[in-house]
Amino acid sequence: MKPRSMLVLVLLLLVFMVGSKSVYIISETERAVLLRFGEIVNDDVSPGLHFKVPFVNVVRKFDGRLLTLDARPQSFLTLEKKRLVVDAFIKWRIQDVGKYYTATSGDEFRAGDVLLTRVENELRNQFGARTLNQVVSGEREELMDQVIQQLSQVAQDELGINVLDVRVKRVELPAEVSESVYQRMRTEREREARELRSRGKELAEGIRADADRQVTIVKANAYREAEETRGEGDASAANVYASAFSRDPEFYSFYRSLTAYKASFGGEGGDVLLLKPDSDFFKYLSKPTGP
Repeated sequence: MKPRSMLVLVLLLLVFMVGSKSVYIISETERAVLLRFGEIVNDDVSPGLHFKVPFVNVVRKFDGRLLTLDARPQSFLTLEKKRLVVDAFIKWRIQDVGKYYTATSGDEFRAGDVLLTRVENELRNQFGARTLNQVVSGEREELMDQVIQQLSQVAQDELGINVLDVRVKRVELPAEVSESVYQRMRTEREREARELRSRGKELAEGIRADADRQVTIVKANAYREAEETRGEGDASAANVYASAFSRDPEFYSFYRSLTAYKASFGGEGGDVLLLKPDSDFFKYLSKPTGP
């Protein structure tokens, strides 16, 4: 290759390198600052195609979208000195690019640490001014609004950041306190269960005793009615017997003697009965027609 051609090729390569270093593009989702030897010359470069002086100007790009930062779970004390573990998150966006770069050197992690410190301090102040019931349910929205209002102003002044939202994801008691609370709740439920069982047993005993009493009353009434009915039947039978036997006393005496003979001689035992032959017991055996 000729020296002239080589020189042209080198010049073209240098022009290409200088040109590539002179052109930069800022997208719609980015924010940027233009520096000259470390000094800000444009604190908010608009999106689009731009030119710069190579090796003199430097462009620093940052994410201009809405970002989410998870706060570390922290322990806060309420107004009544009850400790709570709070887990929150922050929604933020770069508002003043120049101030953001000056405060954090464009380091997103550094900005996050500073922002988390401010959030934790503000949450600690808000939780310390409220009771447990208020921070859990009663004034949650008001608490979040005050945190956002206070934090947004501080973040804009110090970091050039716009804090759009701060939300508490979880509020719970510490593990050692939660265990004691659960144990106390378990004990309370067991006590209520024992009371309900005792009350149920008492009601069951009352129902069972009332049922037994009613059974006894029913049996007694039935036995009384049976005895009255049996007495009435015996009386009626006695009247019938008396009426029938009064018509023929001799037949009644003969019938009674036959009944006595059957009872005496019809048994299976070997008992011995000693009577005089002329006893009244044998009067119908000795004289079948009667005396």
